[in-house]
Amino acid sequence: MPAQTGLKELLEAGVHFGHQTRRWNPNMRRYIFGELDGIHIIDLVQTEDLLEQARVFAGELSSGGGTVLFVGTKKQARGPVKEWADRCKMPYVSQRWLGGLLTNFNTISQRISRLHELTEWQDEGKLELLPTKERMGMQAELAKLEYNLGGVRDMDRLPDAIFVTDLKTEEIAVREAARLRIPIIGLVDTNCDPTPVDFVIPGNDDAIRSCQLVIGTIGGAIESGAGAWRVQEEKRIAEEMERRRKDEEERKKREEEEKVRKEAEEAAKQAAEKQALAAQAAGPADGGAAPPPTPPAPAAPRPDAGTPAAPKAGESK
Repeated sequence: MPAQTGLKELLEAGVHFGHQTRRWNPNMRRYIFGELDGIHIIDLVQTEDLLEQARVFAGELSSGGGTVLFVGTKKQARGPVKEWADRCKMPYVSQRWLGGLLTNFNTISQRISRLHELTEWQDEGKLELLPTKERMGMQAELAKLEYNLGGVRDMDRLPDAIFVTDLKTEEIAVREAARLRIPIIGLVDTNCDPTPVDFVIPGNDDAIRSCQLVIGTIGGAIESGAGAWRVQEEKRIAEEMERRRKDEEERKKREEEEKVRKEAEEAAKQAAEKQALAAQAAGPADGGAAPPPTPPAPAAPRPDAGTPAAPKAGESK
């Protein structure tokens, strides 16, 4: 995480200059140090502490895989917002806040899908194959989607926090985030109401150097945290892929061993069956003499000739 921004850097960037005293918001009273030539002077001691709190929060959120949406559509903030969002690989809005971007995210997701579809067609050269009128219509649609949703084309879910550089210009974004209870980090000038902001950074939101310093401080913390999380995530994915590869190898090894075991059992079973059949077939040929014949039953004794036969029934002596 980058070093803390000190009072010297804040003073040199002109963060302490507020708006004219007649354009102030009473809710900013506690952040105002005094008045000079009709301009409120912001208390940089509080700004330093509050900026550090916001920096730590943003860094911890991004280090846990959280997403921070950068919002800055005013001219002074467009460049730094786009630059740091690209460096952090975070979504951003630097041209125009599309109403319902957060509260109607389901519909916005469909338009983002359409943006990806048209971009893919353009990259593949499919748009050039269409009739002229249809091609021009799709190219105009692509340009409009890119203008409104180009910075959030990779945002597949609601952000975990948003970073706003001007509460008055981004009033709709602040209201949507507050309605969804998304934490808000805001650079708040003396003419704004800090009530809906969770992490207030009192400071000048009109000077280019002031916006660059605050956005760079928050962006640096997010870049550091997100980079560390991506390294850990890549390491975790690599370990997971290695574990899956080992599990697959072990599974294949077990299947191969089981297949070999079954084949061995089947071969042994077939060998045993063949041996039993061979033994049965070779038994009569190699078993020696046939069993002796059964002796005939003895004949009934014949009566003696000298012995008179018994008279038959009905015969008289």
